[in-house]
Parts: sequence; C-alpha cells; structure tokens
Amino acid sequence: MTEKFVFESEHEFLHKLEELVKSGVKPKNIEIRAPHPVHHAEDILDMKPSIVRTYALIGGLAGAATGYLFTSLTALDWVLPVGNKPIVGIPAYTVIAFELMVLFGGLSSFLGFLVGSRMPGVRTIISSDEFVDSFEIYVRKD
Repeated sequence: MTEKFVFESEHEFLHKLEELVKSGVKPKNIEIRAPHPVHHAEDILDMKPSIVRTYALIGGLAGAATGYLFTSLTALDWVLPVGNKPIVGIPAYTVIAFELMVLFGGLSSFLGFLVGSRMPGVRTIISSDEFVDSFEIYVRKD
C-alpha cells in the first residue's frame, strides 16, 4: 500500500517531508519526486552518498595499475636497450596509464550507475507528465 502526497510549493513539500520523518516513517519507505533537485530533502531523509564515486575510484586505480603493468611487462619481455636508458621508463608509460585510468574509470562509473540506480531491474515506468510541475511524496506502508 502506497500513500501519495502532492504539493504545488517546495515549502509545503519540505514541511510534510519533515513531518513524516518526525512521525517515525523510515526514510527508506519514502520516495520523492520533484521537478528540480531539492537538496534540503536529501538532508531531511539523511540520504547516503552515491556509490558511483567508489566505482570510479576503483576503476581508475585499476586502470592506472593496468597501464603501468602492461607497459612494464611488455618492456621486460621484449627488451630493447637504447643507450644508457632504463628498460622500464615510468615517465614514458604515464600517458598510457592515464588513458587506461580514464577508460576504466568511465566504464566502472557507468557500471556503478547501473548498480546504484538498479536500472536493469526497472519494475514500473512512470510517465514524466505525472510530476512535471508538482512535488510528490510516496510513503510505502509495510
């Protein structure tokens, strides 16, 4: 069972949201929809930061490590001594490591977005016409 509250003003919306949270409704049972981001609502619901940045960090670090590892192992496998230069030249490999860091970071951010928003498991599709100019609160009753 879901209870729906519709408001025309942001002030009324925030007031009702605070009232619901203070009355004991768990934030995980509240879903909000608004025509624009309402940051104060995130504070009221005490929302956790997105997991996407963790995915991006792990992907970026894995990409940089992969870039340095691939280039270093390739240089050690096919040794090409030139003058008195080192076989593994880290400064020269930084460009490749950076490119792989950006690639892996971008791909893992997309994966984190899919996981965080639960996109593959969309249950219902709601028309954007329903809440174009109104603020809505849905309270799920357990």
